[in-house]
Formats: sequence, structure tokens, C-alpha cells
Amino acid sequence: MTDFTVCHEQNHKITELSNVFLYLIRERSMCDTECARNLFFEYVSRVREHMEKVDAQICGHLIQTQDRDMTNTANRFLAGSQEIKRIFATYVRDWSDERRRELRIGDHDAFVRDTNQVFGLVMDRIQRETEHLYPLVRKLEQPRPASVA
Repeated sequence: MTDFTVCHEQNHKITELSNVFLYLIRERSMCDTECARNLFFEYVSRVREHMEKVDAQICGHLIQTQDRDMTNTANRFLAGSQEIKRIFATYVRDWSDERRRELRIGDHDAFVRDTNQVFGLVMDRIQRETEHLYPLVRKLEQPRPASVA
């Protein structure tokens, strides 16, 4: 059984962190605060953790089915996941030093633009998971009625 409660909690927390961080960074001086750094790195950690969980548990579960549509959907999500992870890693590398847990913002306007784009990409992914992946797993996990002989 897939624990959708955990996935939904992760989605909610990622959305909350995203909304607060995007609001906070509109003001350049706020980008240099400890609060902004902590929000940023918590967001990064939670997005990575969530994507790994969805890829391994949900997509992995769907790929093992005999249903071609479910397998194809899971494979599309996994392919998209690789691209999102690549874009996300580039964004994190461009705008932060993870080892030191510091943000490196030389061009505030570019940082805000890139952040909006990448965070939007993550939010779109979460919405697609909720609308397309989770219903498939629920369908798969529903008890099947006994066949009449």
C-alpha cells in the first residue's frame, strides 16, 4: 500500500515553503537573511526527498504492473523527473553553495526570475502527480470484486 498521507504532507510543505520563499525574496535585503537561507535549503532538501520517494515508490509500483497505460505514465514521469532534477541541480548550483549553506546572489532580478521558473516547474510537477499518478495507484490498490463463477 502506498502512503498517500506522506506524499500529501510533503506536497503541502513544499508548497508552503515555496510560497513563503517567493514572497520573501522579492525584497533584495531579505535574500541575505538567515531565515531566507534556511527556507531555501529546507525547500531544496524536501523537493529532493519528495522526488525520490515518488520515483521509487509510486512510479516503481506502477512500472511493475501489467497495465500498459500505467507503465507508460510511470515511465513518462520518470523521464520528466530526470529533467526536473537536472534543472533543479543546475539552479541550486548557480545560486548557492550547499556545502557552506549560503546563497550567492549577484543579480537579484535574475535570481528572482530563475527561482520563479524553477519553483513553478516543481509546483507543476506536484500538481501532475496529484492529478495523474496518485489516482492510478489508488485504482491499482482498490480491492477487486470477486468474480462470479
